[in-house]
Amino acid sequence: MSPQIAPSDPDLRPNRGEDIEADTRLREDIRLLGRILGDTVRDQEGADVFDLVERIRQTSIRFHRDDAKPARRELELILDSMSTSQTVRIVRAFSYFSHLANIAEDQNNIRQMRVRSTGAPSPGTLPLTLAHARAAGFTSADLRKFFSEALISPVLTAHPTEVRRKSTIDREMEIAALLDRRERVQLTPEEISASDEQLRREVLTLWQTNLLRRTKLTVLDEVANGLSFYDYTFLHEVPRLHCALEDRLNEGDSAARGELASFLRMGSWIGGDRDGNPFVTAEVMRGTLGLQSSRVLRFYLEELHVLGSELSMAAHLADVSKDLRNLAERSPDKSPHRSGEPYRLAVSGIYARLTATALKLDVGITRRPVGEAAAYANVAEFKTDLDILYRSLVSNNSGVIARGRLRLLRRAVDCFGFHLASLDIRQNSAVHERTVAELIDAAMPGMSYLALNEEARIALLAGELRNARPLTSAFVKYSEETAGELALFHAAAEAHARFGSDVIPQCIISMCKGMSDMLEVAVLLKEAGLVHPSGRSAINIVPLFETIEDLQASSGIMDRMLALHDYRKLVDSCGAVQEVMLGYSDSNKDGGFVTSGWELYKAEIGLIEVFERHHVRLRLFHGRGGSVGRGGGPSYDAIIAQPGGAVNGQIRITEQGEIISSKYSNAEVGRSNLEILAAATLEASLLQPRHSAPRREYLEAMGQLSELAFKAYRGLVYETDGFVEYFWASTVITEISTLNIGSRPASRKKTRAIEDLRAIPWVFSWAQCRLMLPGWYGFGSAVERWIADHPDKGMPFLKELYREWPFFRTLLSNMDMVLAKSSIAIASRYAELVPDTELREKIFGRIRREWHLSIETLLDIMGQERLLQGNPLLERSIRNRFPYLDPLNHVQVELLKEHRAQNPDEQVLRGIQLTINGISAGLRNSG
Repeated sequence: MSPQIAPSDPDLRPNRGEDIEADTRLREDIRLLGRILGDTVRDQEGADVFDLVERIRQTSIRFHRDDAKPARRELELILDSMSTSQTVRIVRAFSYFSHLANIAEDQNNIRQMRVRSTGAPSPGTLPLTLAHARAAGFTSADLRKFFSEALISPVLTAHPTEVRRKSTIDREMEIAALLDRRERVQLTPEEISASDEQLRREVLTLWQTNLLRRTKLTVLDEVANGLSFYDYTFLHEVPRLHCALEDRLNEGDSAARGELASFLRMGSWIGGDRDGNPFVTAEVMRGTLGLQSSRVLRFYLEELHVLGSELSMAAHLADVSKDLRNLAERSPDKSPHRSGEPYRLAVSGIYARLTATALKLDVGITRRPVGEAAAYANVAEFKTDLDILYRSLVSNNSGVIARGRLRLLRRAVDCFGFHLASLDIRQNSAVHERTVAELIDAAMPGMSYLALNEEARIALLAGELRNARPLTSAFVKYSEETAGELALFHAAAEAHARFGSDVIPQCIISMCKGMSDMLEVAVLLKEAGLVHPSGRSAINIVPLFETIEDLQASSGIMDRMLALHDYRKLVDSCGAVQEVMLGYSDSNKDGGFVTSGWELYKAEIGLIEVFERHHVRLRLFHGRGGSVGRGGGPSYDAIIAQPGGAVNGQIRITEQGEIISSKYSNAEVGRSNLEILAAATLEASLLQPRHSAPRREYLEAMGQLSELAFKAYRGLVYETDGFVEYFWASTVITEISTLNIGSRPASRKKTRAIEDLRAIPWVFSWAQCRLMLPGWYGFGSAVERWIADHPDKGMPFLKELYREWPFFRTLLSNMDMVLAKSSIAIASRYAELVPDTELREKIFGRIRREWHLSIETLLDIMGQERLLQGNPLLERSIRNRFPYLDPLNHVQVELLKEHRAQNPDEQVLRGIQLTINGISAGLRNSG
């Protein structure tokens, strides 16, 4: 079971009977797809390649099933005897099997969700959370008030961890749709035969489709890929989720019924995230906003076109309101065929105005309107016209018609506006610092901004915020970097004028380390007119605290910022809400999994206290990746495990790379994941009382464990001589950079230092060699030392910690999952790539000891005999993948040896790239 699709709480899993049946049907689907793939390989590559694939597959299964060493030796002999050409074909076959197995598993998850939806409400779903809220005394009016102030925002990013091409994803979705139809529809024998042939056709097309991209993605390619998920899921399921929740809140007492405020808002970084990506420019950002607007306006126009055909009511058969009649009379539609159909006339008029709006916003359209009309000044005018349709139908006893397509369209307009998704702009604080320094030094001769200390900078910048005089001058030629930054802020101001303030509501400061980092952004926003000298701001300034040191300093920085009069005025102008982003990836790379999780938790507690003291609402933005090493894991568990007061009705969470496609490629799965976010936010905000904070001795123990884990992790990664060389030699970090999976460079600087490496390739590389080191290293030795230091408490106390504290339970649950995907035997093969024998044995020996110790202590605390014992479906899924993953890892190691020995055969590098694709597919959330 993919951990992205459902919460991991034991209560959320099916009972044993459902488990067995689901497992049986899953195996049937995997066998069906595997048989079709086998036939395809035989037909396309010949019987000899098919026979070789089968020998490898059966030998690998025998080795894993029986732990037979002769089978392992036989497997290695087969793999080592293959030619490069044979190797590439074998790699493709095993990679495609992983992709097809993923499809079957996703369909099985959907099957289980349907089964659960027909019984009692399940944890992690809105029906059960609402039932708990009502049992706790919250009325429908209370819950509507909660959602009126709530904000839940999944933010899509282009972080390069999705190795699949869009073309591959499209083919896989076709196969999934065919499996879904076989599941839902009672097919005749003739239809089954046709379905089999269609499956074979899709698998053959997939086999003949390049797994690898031949060219590098541009930023606008990434934008287009991200927008496809709006077609798959968001444009339809976000409105449906709101409407379903509204209906549940309106059940029962008719006097208490009302409309639910829209609280689910989509966000994006794609096309606005400049941190380390020089290809995101002002022009690219304009193109991004144009593509977003085009997608949503085309959707509205398509829905209006269908709505016009549906609302065929004649004036003499159905009464209409006065407002509707006026709207129809203003329509440019003069067709005699619709003269007695006021709703169709009104819809034609709305269509004409929306078409004019699209032209005004420079958005292309495919269908012309029936006549000329004035463009809408803003989205509110468009919504007003749709409301006229809705009220007329409801007031004239046609509410059931109003609750159809029109209701969903009105909700979509409320959620997506004319901009579709709010685009964040993000840049590194160092770039802002250099930009402001250049502006100030040019405007104030003799000044050296970079020479000023922090307090002097704060005073200078605060004064600039009050100064109506611009810093920039048309007579100064600025550096390319500064000109680019200024251009982006001016483009953001243009976007506000064009689409409204929701189009770019946040400016995020990466690597924020102090007050001046935030004030520098405020000054740059003022130069573009987005901050006014009177103290108004049109954009939220959001610090991103990423390293361990920055997380520890975060509450102190925000305490002083909120006490600074000039900055506090900006916060008050934004509704007295201040967003703070917390970085999971870099804090993990900096301090390890245990310490990262703990420092994030502590930072939240500190921020909550600071914001309460200043009477400002805190909104946390969680920069989580897909893998556990980058803050990943089940969203439900992560939200519920937040400290009391951290959610408070508002939360933003990044959705990155392969996680986007696993969560949102399928509308039903996407709807479930959106519902999980809503249910968890409601539960964490209203049903997790503040007094549920952990006991002081829990906090003290966790602090001690974190300190010990931090020393172990830093001791290996940053303080061991030769570790950098070990990492670059024993992983595919160099070869990953040859994959065309994103527009952004892998490192911030052109060095091999771990500090300069981005978190994604760091985690991705450890996943490929099956160590998953960022997701567990340091835990075992920390527990061992803590127990030795606290014999009076020992293991029983840690078991209590796991049983009673959601934070600690979630931490260990995620470690359980990541360790289950690891293989120390496979990792040892990668260690052999390190040419320095002494270095290899020194470092891998430490890693191996920590791996065994971490598993041993983890199982003891959790009360398990084996990894994933409490999640049998995921356990079987991973176990069943190993026979297909291990040959790919073995081949990858051999190909790496060839490639690093300067083998000129292009197929060697291509083979490595294909193994990276296949291993990623087998592991699922690897980046």
